[in-house]
Amino acid sequence: MGATSPLTWVIILGVALIIFGPKQLPKIAQSVGEALNSFRHSAEDVQEEVKKSLEDTLKDPGPSGSDPSKN
Repeated sequence: MGATSPLTWVIILGVALIIFGPKQLPKIAQSVGEALNSFRHSAEDVQEEVKKSLEDTLKDPGPSGSDPSKN
């Protein structure tokens, strides 16, 4: 799956303009931008939590000599 060409974006924007009209398009674009921004922040938070959890696990692997498979 390659990058989207500029012509494709022009066609997509033209169709969106026809469907939603010039008054609604800026509101829709703003909503999409806010949703993408929120998603990006959430993804960064999840990455940070995973890194923190891995670092904590590597620092404190648990009591030595305990083998959970023997239970």
